[in-house]
Amino acid sequence: MHFTYATEGTCSTKIDFEINDGKISDIVFTSGCNGNLKAISKLVDGWEADEIAAKLSGNTCGFRSTSCADQLAKAVLAAKEKEAAGAN
Repeated sequence: MHFTYATEGTCSTKIDFEINDGKISDIVFTSGCNGNLKAISKLVDGWEADEIAAKLSGNTCGFRSTSCADQLAKAVLAAKEKEAAGAN
């Protein structure tokens, strides 16, 4: 299932990815720190949503109370919830 998440409080504006049986793949950030976000996307590709959230939740960026990684954690948990509800 394709999922798009509108980020809040970060340089990136949205995150797109696939979720299938709780596993996340094909993560693409729009805007933000290109090299770092490509690296994060590659590192967590194929991980379970819960694994990503456990590693990345609460990560901050500079003076901000969130980060692109933290937003990814929120996004994958929202996608997991939507997938469990059977919504497309």
